[in-house]
Amino acid sequence: MKRLGLVLLAALGLSMPAAGSPTGTPGVTKDQILIGGTVPLSGQASAFGAVGPSANAYFKYVNAHGGVFGRKIKYLYRDDGYDPARTLQETRRLVEQDKVFAIFNTVGTEHTLAIRGYLNALGVPEVFAGTGAARVAHGYKQYKWTMGYLPSFEGEGAIYGRYVVKHRPKARIAVLYENSDYGQDLLRGLRRGLGKQARKIVATASYEVTDSSVESQISRLRASHANTFMLFALPTYAIQGFVYAYKLGWFPRFFVSAVSIEPTIMSIARRNTQGRETNGALSFAFVKDPTSPRWRRDPAVALYKRILKRYGGGAKPSNVYNWYGMTVAYSMVDALRHAGRNPTRASLLRAATHMNERTNPFLLPGVFVRTSPTSYFPIAKARMVRYEKTLWVLFGPLVTPR
Repeated sequence: MKRLGLVLLAALGLSMPAAGSPTGTPGVTKDQILIGGTVPLSGQASAFGAVGPSANAYFKYVNAHGGVFGRKIKYLYRDDGYDPARTLQETRRLVEQDKVFAIFNTVGTEHTLAIRGYLNALGVPEVFAGTGAARVAHGYKQYKWTMGYLPSFEGEGAIYGRYVVKHRPKARIAVLYENSDYGQDLLRGLRRGLGKQARKIVATASYEVTDSSVESQISRLRASHANTFMLFALPTYAIQGFVYAYKLGWFPRFFVSAVSIEPTIMSIARRNTQGRETNGALSFAFVKDPTSPRWRRDPAVALYKRILKRYGGGAKPSNVYNWYGMTVAYSMVDALRHAGRNPTRASLLRAATHMNERTNPFLLPGVFVRTSPTSYFPIAKARMVRYEKTLWVLFGPLVTPR
C-alpha cells in the first residue's frame, strides 16, 4: 500500500516543491493552481454528481503529499443541475469571477458543447470532460481547447453491434436512446457495427432529458417483439427501462450503455425486477470496479478507500462514480505535471494533447490514456462485461471503441 502511494507520487513529480515565481496566468500563484468545473449535484443526472467531490478528494490527497511542483490544487465545482444553460452560467462565473486556470471534468455532452465556444474564444482549457461524443472529439480543429475523457460513444455502439453479429444471429433489436449527441452517437455506432445486418434493428424510441418517464416508449418497443434491447440511457431512465420491461412481461437480452452501469444503479434495477431483467445484461468498462471480488486485493482499491475515508466526507466506496472521479483526477494531475513548473494555459493544452499515461491505477490493465493534437479520445480501449446475479464480470479480450 505504502509502496503504491510512493510510486504514484514519484511518477507525478509531486514530492519536491518547486521554487519559482507566479506565471502571471489566471488561477496560478506561487503556491496554488485553481481549477473549476460543473457537475450535476441535483437534477435528473445527480448520480453523476459524485465525480466532483471524489476528484476533489484525490486532489486533497495529492496536496497532502506536496502538490504539483509545490503548488496545491484547489478545485471549485459548481452544481449545474444537468442544465446546459446553468453550465454556461456557472462556467462564466468560474472564469470571470473566480479566475480559474482551467475548466475540468464538466459532466455531460450537451453541457460541454454549451461552453466550448465561450472557452475557446478566451483560450481557456476545457479538459477531460465527461463525454465521448464525436462532435466534441472531432471538433479539435475549431475547438482545440476542449477535450473529453470517455471512450467514443459511437465506438461503444459499434462494439455492441459487432457482438450481436457474432453471438446473436437471431437478434431482433429494440433501442431506447436519448435524443442528444450521446444517444444518437450510440445508435449510429450500433448500426455501423451491425453493418449489413442493421435490419436487425426492428424498433427505436427516443426520450428527452426533461421527460419524467419512458414508460410509453418501453411499451412501444415491447410491441416490436424484440429479443434484444439496447438501453442507451442515463441512469434514471436506464432503471425505468429495466423496471417497465419487467412490468410488461418483456424479457429481452439487455445491453446497457457504460455511463449507467454503476453497481448501485444496477442493484436498484435488480431488486425491482427480481433479477430477471438484469441477469445476463451486457456492457463495457474501462475502469476497475472496486466492488468486485476480482480487485479485492488490488493496491489501487486500498488507496481509493483510504483517500475516500480521509478526504471524501463520508462518500461510499461502493459508488463507482467516486472511482471514476479519482480516475479522471489522476489524469488531470498528470497533465498539470507535464504542463511544467510554471504552467500556462498553452502549456496545459500541450500536455493534454500529448498524453501517454500508462500508469493510471484506476484503469483496467491494458487501458491507457493517450492523446495527440489530432486524437481527442484519451481512452481507446475497454473490456466487455456481463452482469452475473449481483455484479459485473469482465470477459473477452480488450476491445477498441471505434
